[in-house]
Amino acid sequence: MQFVSDPPIELKIDEMKKRVCWQHPLISSKNIDQTKVVLENEESDHQDFSFLVLGDSGTGQYRGDSPQRRVMELLLDQGEGANFALHTGDVVYLVGSNEQYAENFIDPYREWLVGGHQPDTIDYDQMVFKFPFFPVPGNHDYYDLPWIWGLMSKVTSPLRKLFQRQFDLDVGWHGSNKGDVFARAFLDYLQGLSDSDLQQHLDTHYTSSPESGRCLRYQPGEFTRLPNRYYQFRQGGIDFFALDSNTFNAPQCLPNTPAGKLLKEQLLKTRQVLMQKKTEALRSAVEAAHLDVEEAYSKVEQIEEQLLDIDKQLTNDTESVVDIEQLTWLKRQLIQSWQDPKVRGRILFFHHPPYVTEATKWYQGQTLAVRQNLRWVLNEVQSEVTEFIKGRPLVDLIINGHAHCLEYLKTENTGHADSHLNWVICGGSGFSLRRQRSEGPELTEKLDGEIERIVARSQFYIGRYGHGSQKHRPYSGLRIDVKAGTPPKIVLQPLVAERFQHQWQNHVMDAIEIG
Repeated sequence: MQFVSDPPIELKIDEMKKRVCWQHPLISSKNIDQTKVVLENEESDHQDFSFLVLGDSGTGQYRGDSPQRRVMELLLDQGEGANFALHTGDVVYLVGSNEQYAENFIDPYREWLVGGHQPDTIDYDQMVFKFPFFPVPGNHDYYDLPWIWGLMSKVTSPLRKLFQRQFDLDVGWHGSNKGDVFARAFLDYLQGLSDSDLQQHLDTHYTSSPESGRCLRYQPGEFTRLPNRYYQFRQGGIDFFALDSNTFNAPQCLPNTPAGKLLKEQLLKTRQVLMQKKTEALRSAVEAAHLDVEEAYSKVEQIEEQLLDIDKQLTNDTESVVDIEQLTWLKRQLIQSWQDPKVRGRILFFHHPPYVTEATKWYQGQTLAVRQNLRWVLNEVQSEVTEFIKGRPLVDLIINGHAHCLEYLKTENTGHADSHLNWVICGGSGFSLRRQRSEGPELTEKLDGEIERIVARSQFYIGRYGHGSQKHRPYSGLRIDVKAGTPPKIVLQPLVAERFQHQWQNHVMDAIEIG
């Protein structure tokens, strides 16, 4: 039995629409855009601005310490003057449960919350941010927990608390309820409101702005809800597009050809090997307290993710469901952004990275699916805005999580509109870190039946390294400075809180200028 379950894409889409009352008659009649949000601050028009990035952070205590709290303290120290924070997903581990928000989110990030001096008094679905916080959902924010595992978790809870410094799983009775917990924590959850209450709510929080029309207002310290699981906002002439990649990451079905059958055999063999490794890792986690339990726990979670990806490929005997509504929205909004003379740049952020050199991700079916779907969007956009581009990048930066590392990549000529773009992965902000793949920093792909060629190169990678007593765990976040001008200059400032031999040391790495 798998430890977690991932709801079908159709269900994720349908449930999230219900939660925000997508296109409710009252919303439609007021011509409200449920994918835009306006950040109300005094510096929204300043072309020089900064923001922070973190991701894959939402774990509990690790042997009496908290890596995500260490990263947060570094962000606070180096984040002076920053305007907001982006989160690349997996806000709370292991299954996005509301039981875990107090310890795994509210307490570590208390300085960003109204009432954060008393974090125990804040309910997960009543959070108000005094420092603007813009998350996207990760796969763990959608995961659910089979009832048998929930029961076992609760039965063993006293024992796990007793030995918390050695072994602590971030699970309780249940999971995310198909992303409902994430929606209640961060989205403008309208489901269940009467028509009169909805009318009043819309009149209060969805007002007109000259550039955005009628949409949700984000008011730090007062009202900090987001309109949808994917959305857009603008700061300093830069359009930010937040996406939910959990609904366009389904692996393609295996073709009924000799090559497809061979691939199926290879996947089945890989699955068998992974199941054996999972059994060994679980045995290591429970046999003796002196073993590195965090390492075993990390292996189990990593293997679970690989198994889910393989199972989706093996069981997918029809055309994969793709969230075409979201992809079409992104296409339309990017075209409009290029046609708007007030916009000088574009940044995308979502969970699953299309390009990554972390040890397990590049060959996964969902990585390929996200890459193909994003390419379709960018190809379509490029064909519509060629007259505006004039040598500029189609988008200035793409930020992802999911891979538990900090990485900066640049694409080569991919044969598509995602060529020569800048990609950042910020997914090492708290949960167990991953190593870079042994094949090295170059990513290769067969394009249009041609011979395999390099499509991307990793420029910078921070993840777990070393072995035994020499093992380093560099947890990370980012400060990103956007400079005035068109196109904008963007400066990445990697921030690292490293744990080595039970000691912590902070590192402010050399800045990286892109653009």
